[in-house]
Amino acid sequence: MNHNLFETFAAKMRERADANFIITREGRYYTYQDALRISAELAGALTELGVTQGARVAVQVNKSPEAILLYLACLRIGGVYLPLNTGYTGDEIRYFLKDAEPALFVCQPRLEDEAQALAAETGCPAVATLGTADDGSLMEKSRRAIPCEGIATLGENDLAAILYTSGTTGRSKGAMLTHRNLASNAETLVKAWHFSANDRLIHALPIFHTHGLFVACNVILMAGASMLFLPKFDVDVIFSELPKGSVLMGVPTFYTRLVQDERLTPEVTAHMRLFISGSAPLTSETHEAFEAKTGHAILERYGMTETNMNISNPYQGERRAGTVGMPLPGVDIRITDRESGHEVAEGDIGILQVRGPNVFIGYWRMPEKTREELLEDGFFITGDLAMRDAQGYVHIVGRDKDLVISGGYNVYPKEVEQIIDELEQVEESAVVGLPHPDLGEGVTAVVVLKQGCHVDEAAIIGHLQQRLAKYKQPKQVFFVEELPRNTMGKVQKNELRKRFADTYRSA
Repeated sequence: MNHNLFETFAAKMRERADANFIITREGRYYTYQDALRISAELAGALTELGVTQGARVAVQVNKSPEAILLYLACLRIGGVYLPLNTGYTGDEIRYFLKDAEPALFVCQPRLEDEAQALAAETGCPAVATLGTADDGSLMEKSRRAIPCEGIATLGENDLAAILYTSGTTGRSKGAMLTHRNLASNAETLVKAWHFSANDRLIHALPIFHTHGLFVACNVILMAGASMLFLPKFDVDVIFSELPKGSVLMGVPTFYTRLVQDERLTPEVTAHMRLFISGSAPLTSETHEAFEAKTGHAILERYGMTETNMNISNPYQGERRAGTVGMPLPGVDIRITDRESGHEVAEGDIGILQVRGPNVFIGYWRMPEKTREELLEDGFFITGDLAMRDAQGYVHIVGRDKDLVISGGYNVYPKEVEQIIDELEQVEESAVVGLPHPDLGEGVTAVVVLKQGCHVDEAAIIGHLQQRLAKYKQPKQVFFVEELPRNTMGKVQKNELRKRFADTYRSA
């Protein structure tokens, strides 16, 4: 049996051949037949560029329909898709190219020279470009290449993708996701959220992230539905498209901005059947305000890079504000005490663990880290603190570690702290997430300067700008005489979060 996810998609594509798959605001569109044809052409180009079964294809490009077709081409030939945040700097890309050793690095046309230099430095054998308007060297090559009409024969544990998720030590970990992981989760979500070929998803998410790539695109492909592909979230554009869409997938920031707009009414959302939120906690206030203004209860769900989706509020039934719902079919969860490892009682807080066909098979070239977090019985330690109430709804109450989730993106404090601490004037620093009305959490740095030294906020942020993606950069920097510590000398970040808790209250 061939476990290649593309084979499942291809069956639906043939069935829906003349139906639209991707539509853009500019009037460009791709039918499912187009997607089949162009993915074959791109697969031919990838093969000519040296991509073989199991080889990684690192991709740092702006959002476009062609980027999704490239993802499909990788699946078709058994390549391993490795999407990279467009905000990553050269330093960050250098690490990924060294660690993943891709056969090909696909970049934006304007960054080709920089990409070629990084490829030469890291030993990446090939570079191609991909623009946002059917342009770039990869598209040109695909039009000349011999199309690859076949579909690679794969086992269920063959890799489909590697997604990097930063480690608390600052070293990013590559989560290895198989064809089975992605296929099982997409099938589950189509059923759980009642997707059909009649749906039209308003797609305003980035596609280098689990949410925008696997949750959104894989579900649409599995259902044979269509999506309006927007370059980014724009409130005005969303309001113009709501009457024509049926589903919106978003992060909490989307909904806080919509709620603040007087155009949000029952009439403008009348054609929509479902609003989904994830990637960061949605506040009860936003959930309740949205329902009051539209009559729609946002469906909040819970997932992560290593597992895709695990838990969801019900499609039919009560969608509870402040909860992420109940485990999806086929997913087991347990909430354990961090010291003993035993399951905690209903209503008690512990560390959430999940198990299911959606759970990744480990971290790329990190066997020890894999053994730490992926247990022998198949449960994955998420690192999230959770509680299950009497009705079975799961509440995510925080991180076991100090992860900051800002605008739906993970920011690991250690990575930011290490770069701040490089400044000769800085004695030490601590980075925390503070409540932010728009982003969920605002990245905030608290800095101790060496005696007699001076550096201002602008200098620290300027130092970070060349090294880190914008979403990781602090929104504000505070200077203190010393950091609070416990008797063991450990910095008490909870004290910093309390002290500066109101920083963004009026933001």
